[in-house]
Amino acid sequence: MSDDDVKQAADAIRRGEAVVYPTETVYGMGADATNPDAIERVFDIKGRDRDKPLSAGFPDVDAALEYVVVDDREVAFMRRFLPGPVTVVVERRDSLPDVLVSGRDRVGVRVPDHDLALDFFEQAGTPVTATSANRSGTGSITNPSQLSDEIREAVAFVLDGGTTPGTESTVVDPGRGIIHRRGAMADEIEAWLETHADSEPEA
Repeated sequence: MSDDDVKQAADAIRRGEAVVYPTETVYGMGADATNPDAIERVFDIKGRDRDKPLSAGFPDVDAALEYVVVDDREVAFMRRFLPGPVTVVVERRDSLPDVLVSGRDRVGVRVPDHDLALDFFEQAGTPVTATSANRSGTGSITNPSQLSDEIREAVAFVLDGGTTPGTESTVVDPGRGIIHRRGAMADEIEAWLETHADSEPEA
């Protein structure tokens, strides 16, 4: 993957198009997570129900903090586990549109532990949707060769990072001490939540 490939993918995001990119879990489908039309395109390509929210990807924790509202405990969790195979659910700011999160007040934050993904997010210069690059109801993609023709034709660019591990991220709401989906590092995350339970804010 060349620098020019990453630039082309980032340019496509800024044009409101969709891009397939690798992470340390599975391949993701990215679009500008602040652009309602671009987000709608991702739902359409995936055939995903509009009542199922999408997560947002960022190049680092500091970039994510510009788009969410968090307390000290949530920040401590994010700095401990990100970058990593973790989706951190926190309160969103209005700069992330309703369509991204199906009108909910919380959003999943992803900072993948994957250099190519982080470079792509950095160059895109905007939050990027973080959802698997497959049609809803079908298996996750761990190599671009598995992409359906339908998705390959619908996206503007495929960033090929080879084969990814395929482990799902753990989805966790650290403010409420809830693990919504167990995946990578789940035991470690559970232990952190238990250790910090005494500082738990109101539910």
